Formats: sequence, structure tokens, C-alpha cells
Amino acid sequence: MKQFSYRHTLTACYLGYVSQAVVNNLGPLLFSTFQRQFNIGVGSLALLISLNFGIQLLVDLATVHFVDRIGYRAAAVAAGVFCSVGLCSMGILPFIFKDPYIGLVIAVVINAIGGGLLEVLVSPIVEALPLGNKGAAMSLLHSFYCWGFVAVVLLSTIYFSFIGIEHWRVLPFLWILPSLASLLLFSRAPMQPLVEDKTGVAPLRKLFKKRTFLLILLMMICAGASEQAMCQWASFFAEAGLGVSKVMGDLLGPCAFAVLMGLSRVFFGTRKEEQPLERILLGASLLCLASYFVTVFSPFPLLSLAGCAFCGLSVGIMWPGTFSLASRIFPRGGTAMFAMFALAGDAGCGFGPGIVGIVMKETTLNKGLFTATVFPLLMFVGILLQNEGTYK
Repeated sequence: MKQFSYRHTLTACYLGYVSQAVVNNLGPLLFSTFQRQFNIGVGSLALLISLNFGIQLLVDLATVHFVDRIGYRAAAVAAGVFCSVGLCSMGILPFIFKDPYIGLVIAVVINAIGGGLLEVLVSPIVEALPLGNKGAAMSLLHSFYCWGFVAVVLLSTIYFSFIGIEHWRVLPFLWILPSLASLLLFSRAPMQPLVEDKTGVAPLRKLFKKRTFLLILLMMICAGASEQAMCQWASFFAEAGLGVSKVMGDLLGPCAFAVLMGLSRVFFGTRKEEQPLERILLGASLLCLASYFVTVFSPFPLLSLAGCAFCGLSVGIMWPGTFSLASRIFPRGGTAMFAMFALAGDAGCGFGPGIVGIVMKETTLNKGLFTATVFPLLMFVGILLQNEGTYK
């Protein structure tokens, strides 16, 4: 145990977010392949997305009650195990079951349990570490999900180019490496208990009576939905809707989306406090809305892909920006308040892409993606209402 330091713990947390990016985004990269190889419809693909984030949401709720009993170390190791088993299942179970879709559903559920555990555990573990510059560490931590997303798209695209998309079933086995590395580090690296001074912390029942709190919950839902509606469908939309090659579509669509999302989060983490937060969020909402319009209505595929990329730049600020706004408005909200905001964000991550998929199934790909414009629009209105003091 002595040879491991808190830097190893921090590295394990970074790898944990990379693992979460893998389990959330590897499947959507293969949606077109699943559709062709297994004859799975758009509606069923949308259900996989909603199932993933729905299970993660339930795990978030459950973890709050049992993590203190079993300890953060055991829970973090279990998260790595679930992610590793889930990814292996993705490459095995569809070929075992008579209905391949059942195999994919089981793999998604196992992955979602691991992803949900990581969502709850990683930030508190880093928060408890005795680090010199904790703010910078937390900012870098949350950007690692984006860099993990970039790695998933970039390295998977290289794999498809040299090995071939027809051999995709081997790829999930390669992507268990971050999960295995994180669980090994979590099993040995030192951890500190997260001690919170509950003196003066506002109870949730009082917060739920405040309209501003409910408004911010809605904004968190919209932030998650705006992000994942584009993120989860970008690869499928580029290949099936825009007609571009998978390599070009993935690199200029979801990969560029993830790069710009990561850069925006790094910017947000290093911004000066005097910069008006509401103005940043209003600008992000408008940029997100414009990005969706360009992606859906541009007659040029490359311009549509650029719209997808700039959507990443905008949504990267929405989630942490809304958290910061809530922290300023409710300084005594405590951990339970932020857990509620995380749950609201995860709920948006689940039903946002689900709604897009349902509309796609009944109409067209473009109309389905256009449906998601309602989320940045509601986000914009919510910021205006809060800024003007309409809700108290």
C-alpha cells in the first residue's frame, strides 16, 4: 500500500471517467452496424440509449444509500468490474442469443451499472484528496470524460480503417483496458473519507419549495438532453442521414464534438470569476440552438458536421455552468442538492436521445434531430427567468 500515492488515486479517477466515456459512447458508434448486421430498427436503438442512462440514474439513487456501508474502495472496484464485464458482453452476447438485441440489452445494463457507480463515486473521491490545487484537479477530472470520448472515436476509427468494421466484436475487449487499470489502482491506492460539515445545510424539502431550485432542475435536464441528443446520434446521423463515410463522419462529427466539449470545460474550469456566468450560459444555449439548426438544415454535409462539432463547444459549458450557478444561488445546498442536480442531468441524458429516436422512427432522421432544439431553447428561457428574478 505504501508504494501508492494520492496521485495514483487521482489517476484512477481520471481512468474512471475514461471508462464511463467508453461504456456510454462505444455502442452508438456501432449503431449503423447493429442496424445492418442484426436488423435492429431506429426505435430499438433509441431504447438502448434510454436504457443506459435510465439504469445509471437508478444506480445513482441506490448508491447514495449503500456506498457508505460498503466503502468507496469496494464500490469503485465493483464499477471497474461491471464496465469490463459489460464491454466483453457486447462482443459475445449478441452472437449467443437467438435474438441479438437481447444480448445487446444485457450488455448495456451491465455497462450502465458500472457507469452509474463511476458517476457517483469519482468526484467525491477526488474532492476528499489532500491535493494542493483541488480546483484545477476537479476541472481536469471532468474534462477527462471528453478526452475519453475523443479516444473512443479516434482509436475505434483507426481500428475500423485497418482491421475492418466487420471485425467490430473484438473492439469491446480492447476497450476494457481503462476499466481494468482503474479497478487495479482503486484496489490499492489510498483514499480519504469525505467529511461534510452539515451545520447549516439546507434540507431538500425546503429547496423543493423554491421555484428557482425547480427551475435549475429543469435546466440540468435540458443540459443533459442537449448534450446526449447530439452525442448519441451524431455517428448514426452522419452515416445514414448525411451519407458520408464512417471514418469521415466519426472524425468530423462525434470526435470533433468531444474535442470541443473538452476544450470548453477546460476553459470553464480556468475562467476568471468576474466573468458573468449567466451571460456565458446564455451564449452557450444560443450557440447550441444554432448548431442544431446548422446540423439539420445545411445542404452541405461538411457544414452539418461542423454544426455537430460546435454543439460540443456549447454543451460542454452547460452542465458545469449550471452546477456553478446553483452553488452561487444555494451556497448551503450541500451534497444532497448536487446529487439531485446530477440525477436531473442524467434523466435528460436518457430521455433526450430517446425522444429524438422515437421521432426519427416515425418521421425522418432530420426531423428527429430537430426535435432536440427544444432543449437548448428551454435552457435559454430558464436562464432568462432566473436572471430577471422571475422565480424566487
